[in-house]
Amino acid sequence: MKEGKVIKWRDIDPEIINTQEIKGVHKRVVIGENEGAQNFILRVFTVAGGGHSPKHSHPWEHEVFVLRGEGQVLLGEDLINISEGHAVFVPENLEHQFLNASKNEEFEFICVIPKGGM
Repeated sequence: MKEGKVIKWRDIDPEIINTQEIKGVHKRVVIGENEGAQNFILRVFTVAGGGHSPKHSHPWEHEVFVLRGEGQVLLGEDLINISEGHAVFVPENLEHQFLNASKNEEFEFICVIPKGGM
């Protein structure tokens, strides 16, 4: 018998990422294989002011929901302003990047990917 779980995502220690390609990103895997998820992985990203994810593409889609802050998403060649309440669909193999539009405020979003898409 499978059991459900309730998780408080802010209680999860983030993986802090700062490289040449990624700046000021805190990544939390909230629900994944460790929680028994069979099909999807739910992550929460917090991007510091002026921070960004890498510009990249991959062979799986993902869905994003903005929790707070103001950012931009690069979808192919289009740079689009997004903020709290926006949802973003990123299809497979489309180059994309998330950027924090603020210098001072954090930009936070939920990102759902298929299992194996890490």
